[in-house]
Amino acid sequence: MIDNATTSVFPSRRQFVAGAASAAILATVSRAVGQQDDGGDAFKLNYILSSAMYGKMPLSTILPQVHKTGATHIDIWRLPHGDQREQIDKMGTDAFAALLKKHDVNLGISTCYPLGPFRLAKEMAFVKRLGGRFVLCGTTGPSEPKGAQAKAAVKAFLEKMKPHVSKAEELGVTIAVENHDRQLLYHPDSLRYFAEFNTSKRLGVAFAPHHLHKFVPDIPKVIEALGKDNLPFIYGQEHSEGIRKKAPKHIEMQQMPGFGSLDYRPILASLKKVDFDGFFEIFMHPVPRGIPILPTAVEITAAINKSRAYLERCLKEIG
Repeated sequence: MIDNATTSVFPSRRQFVAGAASAAILATVSRAVGQQDDGGDAFKLNYILSSAMYGKMPLSTILPQVHKTGATHIDIWRLPHGDQREQIDKMGTDAFAALLKKHDVNLGISTCYPLGPFRLAKEMAFVKRLGGRFVLCGTTGPSEPKGAQAKAAVKAFLEKMKPHVSKAEELGVTIAVENHDRQLLYHPDSLRYFAEFNTSKRLGVAFAPHHLHKFVPDIPKVIEALGKDNLPFIYGQEHSEGIRKKAPKHIEMQQMPGFGSLDYRPILASLKKVDFDGFFEIFMHPVPRGIPILPTAVEITAAINKSRAYLERCLKEIG
């Protein structure tokens, strides 16, 4: 694991090492990750970069970071977590497409929690137009059901989703719904029933280990129950005391792989077992929402690459 003390390389004073030193950190981590890539047929993660990690920084600042994090795709977030989707509305879809082309980046996901699962038609069309793959949101229904209640609630939700899934199938876009706390898919029972009753490859789970922090031993088993067809996306994020309340930066950053205590080796082993080929997003929530996780884009990218180096070591260890 990356010791919590390593977060000290990210200074709290913006004027300190915002330039050369942070760039050196990024270069060192990038080389370390590159050395761990065997270039063969080994199981690999398909990284995607979340725009929300950079707060409300402009897309012209964020898109050049995508390839530096080992990703080829961008996940566009909207208020309150970021405002890049609103930036696109302001500049226009064609201008955004040109910006993607300029930086050789693909749209992967539009994350749109405010829309919920039943108001996605326009966003799916937007994603389709730009060659994107997913729209991502939460669910509805009773809060955190389990057992028989979870079974009935998941069946009811899937029934309500049929016209929306039909539209997704028509467009060739996937709807990914998160196993968020205080929502339908929070408990492992709900996730297992989702895997049992879902019949469309255009509807899947945006899998969030941090919302399963009370069920950590179940995480690998739930991944295997969902399987490849129900698992288009996973967050590289764990629970931290700093996820919803202000905390020292090193505690807040414990959400990121390698900065906290969650062992990703069993998780990655299960992903390998099901031949996971969806997106993997290294992620954390800052407090308050909508700010960058660190002061500069260079520092944020370096932090993501530290997590990526940890994940790559885990992959090497599981073989």
